Amino acid sequence: MAGLSPMMFQYVETKKQYSDCILFYRLGDFYEMFFEDAITASRELEITLTGKECGMEERAPMCGVPFHAVDTYLNKLVQKGYKVAIAEQMEDPKQAKGLVKREVVRIVTPGTITSSVALDETKNNYLMGIVYLGDTFGIASADISTGDFLVTEVQSERELTDEINKFSPSEIICNEAFLMSGIDVEELKNRYHFAMSSLEARFFSDESCRKLLKEHYHVNSLEGLGLGIYDTGVIAAGAVMQYLYDTQKNTLSHITGITPYSVGQYMVLDVSTRRNLELLETLREKQKKGTLLWVLDKTKTAMGARLMRTYVEQPLIQREAILKRQNGIEELNMNYIAREELREYLNSIYDLERLIGRISYRTANPRDLIAFSSSLSMLPYIKNILSEFTSPALKEFYEELDSLEDLHQLIESAIVEEPPISSKEGGIIKDGFDPETDRLRKAKTEGKTWLAQLEAEEREKTGIKALKVKFNKVFGYYFEVTNSFKDQVPDYFVRKQTLTNAERFTTDKLKELEDVIMGAEDKLFSLEYDLFCQVRDKIGSQVLRIQKTAKAIAGIDVFASLSLAATRNNYVKPKINEKGVIQIKNGRHPVVEKMIRNDMFVANDIYLDNTKNRVSIITGPNMAGKSTYMRQTALIVLMAQIGSFVPADEANIGICDRIFTRVGASDDLASGQSTFMVEMTEVANILRNATRNSLLILDEIGRGTSTFDGLSIAWAVVEYISNTKILGAKTLFATHYHELTELEGTLNGVNNYCIAVKEQGDDIVFLRKIVKGGADKSYGIQVAKLAGVPEPVIARAKELVNELSDADITAKAKEIAKTGAAANQHKPVPKPDEVELSQLTLFDTVQEDQIIKELGELELGSMTPIDALNTLYRLQTKLKNRWNGN
Repeated sequence: MAGLSPMMFQYVETKKQYSDCILFYRLGDFYEMFFEDAITASRELEITLTGKECGMEERAPMCGVPFHAVDTYLNKLVQKGYKVAIAEQMEDPKQAKGLVKREVVRIVTPGTITSSVALDETKNNYLMGIVYLGDTFGIASADISTGDFLVTEVQSERELTDEINKFSPSEIICNEAFLMSGIDVEELKNRYHFAMSSLEARFFSDESCRKLLKEHYHVNSLEGLGLGIYDTGVIAAGAVMQYLYDTQKNTLSHITGITPYSVGQYMVLDVSTRRNLELLETLREKQKKGTLLWVLDKTKTAMGARLMRTYVEQPLIQREAILKRQNGIEELNMNYIAREELREYLNSIYDLERLIGRISYRTANPRDLIAFSSSLSMLPYIKNILSEFTSPALKEFYEELDSLEDLHQLIESAIVEEPPISSKEGGIIKDGFDPETDRLRKAKTEGKTWLAQLEAEEREKTGIKALKVKFNKVFGYYFEVTNSFKDQVPDYFVRKQTLTNAERFTTDKLKELEDVIMGAEDKLFSLEYDLFCQVRDKIGSQVLRIQKTAKAIAGIDVFASLSLAATRNNYVKPKINEKGVIQIKNGRHPVVEKMIRNDMFVANDIYLDNTKNRVSIITGPNMAGKSTYMRQTALIVLMAQIGSFVPADEANIGICDRIFTRVGASDDLASGQSTFMVEMTEVANILRNATRNSLLILDEIGRGTSTFDGLSIAWAVVEYISNTKILGAKTLFATHYHELTELEGTLNGVNNYCIAVKEQGDDIVFLRKIVKGGADKSYGIQVAKLAGVPEPVIARAKELVNELSDADITAKAKEIAKTGAAANQHKPVPKPDEVELSQLTLFDTVQEDQIIKELGELELGSMTPIDALNTLYRLQTKLKNRWNGN
């Protein structure tokens, strides 16, 4: 681009190195954008697009944002998935010889943004790296705002999707092989809303990744970091670290650890289960209110809120770890005055994790240090209260919590109580902290006294009563005289500027004072900035101590929150067993009981085990409470494995490795899947991945297709689950297929339960109590009436239901239950990948018998010829469809 001005040539050369970014180019008090970047930014930020002479025939498109408000604009672009490269002036323009040197100091992306304005303090902001090698996915997730860094490996697409769902990354980087793995990346992006980019091969070199991790963590072997068995995970972690070095252009000193984990360390909760149980957000409104997190999260700090979210997403499966949390919560329950005192102190603590992140990044401003200091002032009181507790978890928090009094004292002695936001405008350092600062400040103060004296002297000499000494950054200090007094201006006043209503002048003496004052002020501002940076760096050097303390504070906050939820909601401490028994007495749904009056909720019992009570078939009308009952069971189990107390009178919870739910369904038209296809996909996932120690919540399996197909599938699913040689998982199975109640007594471990209903004529009252036995009605018409369906429709439905009696289906089901189901228990055990949900041959003759019966009942004498032909055609079509397998 010949003919470009020197500055624009510098811009173009910088842009070439960061072609995938929008370049924020610092010019004075603004960040400017040019050419295509300007067009994009003006559109996305809704700011004015102008032009600039650049040495070419046409003006370059240009737009800009003020540097002091850059975060707001930066956040908008990053949230829309753009990368932004920030080019700063690397020298003082006043002292630069020729063109001011500029360099890109940082690249901001969705996964690397650290602005407190952009981040949700209750959630981590993860950058995820995914590496696909052979049949393994390496996954590394880093939150640079907190320093958290985790790594694992998975083998299947489903496990990968579960990890993406769990971490909800805002950005994913990957190798080219991942894009070629067959996974629908676009569908994942649309579902989970992350930015994604594949990186060059250099990021994924095994040798360079291992070398980088060793250098960063100052170790000779990755074995010491626990990464020995994570070969693919190491490459993912190395790629993430290299990407962070390249974009952040600093030492990343606050990333002090890396946590390898196995997905088997925690209860497995797949995407459907998290959604159906409404753990973090409601199904419809996508809000926190109405979720399990809403009930349990009473945390006072941002760190505690993030940790509570992690607890809910990752229930434990080790009994000792669960009991350790339980005992800590119980001790807080027993010492509620101390607990409330702790919560009072916690309320004054800012986000230490993200503050130390900004301090390490050298982006923390003076007010951040005051917030940090204010937080540290609470730590000795918290530590003192913790010293009284004896449970292992709380004692551990006590030992890990460093009161950091030396850092608090440093900030207290160095930084004024109400500093400015900017670190370069002075007014930061306290009197007495540094002798040179005090000397310059005194000179600046005395200089202003001299100015006041000079102003008074000149007023007296000239007789100009309105004479004033003023200052601005362009002209410095000057005397200002309004036009009404300009005739009285003496000869030794030298004019500096003419305004509409006034004139501005200087004198030799004023110029001398200006040199003294401005020199002292510039030196003072520069010195204060240097001292501030020294204080900030000294705090940053203690990042390990601070992060350890922040984790302890988060843990204390979560335990206190779970304790408050337990005492406020009348929860009990559940027993934890490894025998597979789930026994709950008067269990309640933790969310539903909070959304209605507590005395209105009907509590229910449940008993499941690995022998005679594996599968509970639950029948009853819609709206009667089947789904609530099943979900509350899953939530109580999950809460118990978090370590929380649970909503029940008594509970004995057998540890579950996984909870699966199949509750409701909707079309997924974007991926071409019908309601029934979505349902069957979820069922297939459950049957292929559940184990004997899993808890299955299955609601209305087979309702998305015809009655015969649906019943056949539901029947086959129950047989498969109940067979201990194949699966034998604990299951709650809600259905409207009353025929399935015939399985009790013929399949080992299958038992019938139903929702109690009181009939009052044509109306029903839901008692919402689970009782032993199966329902013989669905009460669908009564429910339709309650919902407000017009009376003519209700009346006609009653007529039709009598005509469309399913007596023949029930009779056939009883026959199959006595023969086929029992025989199925003794069949050879198929391999999981050979098992298919094929339709049972349950109703081979039912449809033909019905057609013959209908023919026999026709009253031909009362039919018109056209009616007779239509009826004959309909029956013939049924037979043809039957013979053709349709």
